Amino acid sequence: MTNSGVRVRIAPSPTGEPHVGTAYIALFNYLFAKKFGGEFILRIEDTDATRSTAEFEQKVLDALKWTGLTWSEGPDVGGPYGPYRQSERKDLYRPFVDKMLANGGAFHCFCTPERLESMREAQRAAGKPPGYDGHCLHLKAEEVTARIAAGEPHVVRLKVPTEGSCDFHDGVYGDVSIPWESVDMQVLLKADGMPTYHMANVVDDHMMKITHVARGEEWLASVPKHILIYRHLGLEPPVFMHLSLMRNHDKSKLSKRKNPTSISYYSALGYLPEALMNFLGLFFIQIAEGEELLSMEELIEKFDPENLSKAGAIFDIQKLDWLNGRWLREKLTPEDFVARVLDWSMENGRLVEGLKLAQSRVTKLGEVPPLAGFLLANDVGLTPASFGGLKTSPAETLEIVTTVQADLEKILEWNVATIEEELRAISERMGKKLRVVTPPLFVAVSGSQRSLPLFDSMALLGRSVVRQRLKVAIQVLTAMAGAQN
Repeated sequence: MTNSGVRVRIAPSPTGEPHVGTAYIALFNYLFAKKFGGEFILRIEDTDATRSTAEFEQKVLDALKWTGLTWSEGPDVGGPYGPYRQSERKDLYRPFVDKMLANGGAFHCFCTPERLESMREAQRAAGKPPGYDGHCLHLKAEEVTARIAAGEPHVVRLKVPTEGSCDFHDGVYGDVSIPWESVDMQVLLKADGMPTYHMANVVDDHMMKITHVARGEEWLASVPKHILIYRHLGLEPPVFMHLSLMRNHDKSKLSKRKNPTSISYYSALGYLPEALMNFLGLFFIQIAEGEELLSMEELIEKFDPENLSKAGAIFDIQKLDWLNGRWLREKLTPEDFVARVLDWSMENGRLVEGLKLAQSRVTKLGEVPPLAGFLLANDVGLTPASFGGLKTSPAETLEIVTTVQADLEKILEWNVATIEEELRAISERMGKKLRVVTPPLFVAVSGSQRSLPLFDSMALLGRSVVRQRLKVAIQVLTAMAGAQN
């Protein structure tokens, strides 16, 4: 491995709360760049226009900055190979697609959504994996031209060999062979002219001179598609490295349905970014027992991409807690500790805005902590007694909280207005008055039936913390409802 010309990137999609898995992959790329004197680049992959939002992009930037990682090129800092948002690069992809159409590496597909769904249903009924059946693969050039001229909607698909296999070397898994028959004829260009992830990914990595692509192992099966695109374009692919996914103790995939996964959640609970990076960095290095407490500089020094484990990276929250405690006690001076606590309490305006909301609800300053303390608490200590004074039964309360938790995920922009709008809509859909729906939520997010305004509180707590508190409430209420049956 030489030190010259190494360029790596992190390319998150702004379609939700930034995941700790994003920080995990970003850290690997950052360590790789620093170890070999290369460049670490941030690119926003927002080709999914229906789910990508400016708010989520800002959350991605804020979350990665909070971790302490820095990039030399990106949408916020610019660079010689911009733009660094795929949505701003639309016109750059078409020439590459046209080249593949011209040399037979791609073809026009006019199949309607109805035909594709019927095809998939037939494949599922026959016990076959769903995949494009090649219906438009051999259309004559004259027919294609005529149908395009007539304005018929169409996409562009990747032409895939029918025999043999794609053989490549992965920086983690070694030599890999994937049969071509298992590779789908992927859509490369959508009907609206936007590229799919696979096409944009390859073109952007080429144009930004990316030398090494390090990403999660879930993308390993996509490598044949990417290699095929590189071949059809006559380009040299980068070195691929697929990292083991972070998993729960039961080896299941780390997901927000089971555990908190948002970077913002760990920030809100008062984890230090240095501790989180320390914890994630341990997956990429070999150390002896007792050497766990490491700064970023020490992680870079010990980082060795030639000696990575293919075993699953277990997200052990107890180990993270232990490391975070050690950072608080051993790495911070008393003055640093006080400053960190003050900065943390001010994050997202929680303390200041919470105090403003409390002003009209107290007669003495001493009443502020029990009233507003839930904004800074890790756990509001929900028990069956917490819900005891509600007018709704445990079963009805459970129905309300469960419905609200699922529907809140649909909110694209998280603020007081959108939260209120969604809760009013939920009340209407459930056929309940808003004053029936809100009391259980007061208890779920604050631990008390007397609290600050609900919509404001949920906005200040943030989506990831509210999600987790509702999840805990559901567990308590499920036990209560079950005990009554």
